[in-house]
Amino acid sequence: MELAYYSDYAVRLVNSEEPGRGRDTLVTVEAVRDLFGENASAARRATDADVTRFRSVRARLRGVFEAADKGDETLAVDLLNSLLLEFPVSPQISGHDHRDEDGRPLWHMHLADHPSNATAGYAAIAAMGLAFHLTEYGVDRLGLCQAPPCRNAYLDTSTNRSRRYCSDRCATRANVAAYRARKRLEADRSGSSGLAAESAQRSSASGER
Repeated sequence: MELAYYSDYAVRLVNSEEPGRGRDTLVTVEAVRDLFGENASAARRATDADVTRFRSVRARLRGVFEAADKGDETLAVDLLNSLLLEFPVSPQISGHDHRDEDGRPLWHMHLADHPSNATAGYAAIAAMGLAFHLTEYGVDRLGLCQAPPCRNAYLDTSTNRSRRYCSDRCATRANVAAYRARKRLEADRSGSSGLAAESAQRSSASGER
């Protein structure tokens, strides 16, 4: 399994809440299980108690993205390191379900699920996946959507580090808002120029009389 897959665990959990819109989908054990995606065996371990525990981990992961978004690399790394210490992973070499055309295993690194509870397992994978992404691409590749009120987390994998939005939808919405703002500004300036010209004409006519 690719390590990029593990970093998506962090994004999925952080984006289960949208503070700017007052939305939170992480309210049931079913919502917790959905976050595991295809990892059904790990999802089955989730209980009602994991809802509160997942929310706590979510707040800490969002803190990593917020620090990165503000350009505070040291804080982002410190926050992520604290998660890595609290939720260690068990790396393993795996080849199951991945074979080449000759039937030989395609060996790859796999992060084994933590056996104690669903939260510990998810947090370990999310934190390690985010750590791989951070060290491979840089802290500035961890972002929060710049289209208000959305502040969803995203991982910037663009070649020129240009990503600013969590989705095409938010990018379009931000571009439309910026276009309308420019048009309003142009209209205001045009109106101000017209009033100034009209005032100048009145002053000139008054002076001629």
